[in-house]
Amino acid sequence: MARLLAEELLDEEVASLAGERYSRKEDGNPFRRWGSNSGSIRIDGEKVPIDVPRVRDTDAGEERSLESYQAMKSAEPGPELMKAILLGLSQGDYQEVAGQFVDGFGLSQSSVSRRFQDRGKKALEEFENRSLEEENFLALWIDGKRIAGEQMIICMGVTEKGYKKVLGFTQATTERSEPVIELLRDLLERGLRFEEGILCVIDGSKGLRKAIDEVFGERAEVQRCQWHKRKNVVSYLPEDDQKAWRSRLQRAYEESTYKAARERLTDLHAELQQINRQAARSLQEGLEETLTLHRLGLFD
Repeated sequence: MARLLAEELLDEEVASLAGERYSRKEDGNPFRRWGSNSGSIRIDGEKVPIDVPRVRDTDAGEERSLESYQAMKSAEPGPELMKAILLGLSQGDYQEVAGQFVDGFGLSQSSVSRRFQDRGKKALEEFENRSLEEENFLALWIDGKRIAGEQMIICMGVTEKGYKKVLGFTQATTERSEPVIELLRDLLERGLRFEEGILCVIDGSKGLRKAIDEVFGERAEVQRCQWHKRKNVVSYLPEDDQKAWRSRLQRAYEESTYKAARERLTDLHAELQQINRQAARSLQEGLEETLTLHRLGLFD
């Protein structure tokens, strides 16, 4: 979202110097568009890559630096900006998000035209409501992540061509199913199709599992994250033993067939029963769903 707004702001400054893209150059105007370079800004310690358009001063024979990029590059807004963006997006107040972005980088509202506010609002609204009808998504990754101290549930889709796309997010915990149900239903309204089945990759959250059952029913195949499973199992073991057990679990999951992987994990479970029953219970819980790709013959 920050990249989207930053690039809108840069385009606004370029248009004020060199005119609209593909427009006829005004007489006496020495500025012209000159391609772009890769650049970045930082928000709350995170590096956000952006495309920085270039402007050439033909009279001076040199490049004209963009004041908005220099301002954004020298500033580093903290979590307050991220919280403001997340709050504005969750409430659908895109005009406010654009204004908060300008304020967050210390840019003067008076130096940013009303047109940027309108363009930023439109870009955010289009991004959040973009149609999913043209893509065939085979899988969804649904997981929680803390952003600026807020717990967000993020849904990413994978197309049949192998492209990953962030589809949507909501502010919630993984223990609550209601916000996730609303998020998934919003994706359906935007054109997500699942009639032929869809693979959902999640951690062990009961809230996520309940939401998937509610929205997709029997047409969903659930793959529990193996990384989370390994992490949970070894957390019950002494620190000196964790590395070895993590490797053993990894090798079991790397077996190419469901039968071989299931047998190795069953052996490991029996061994854990003798040394740490909590770790054994953790491995057993939801074990079948960590082998969904094996069972479907899709593991590679």
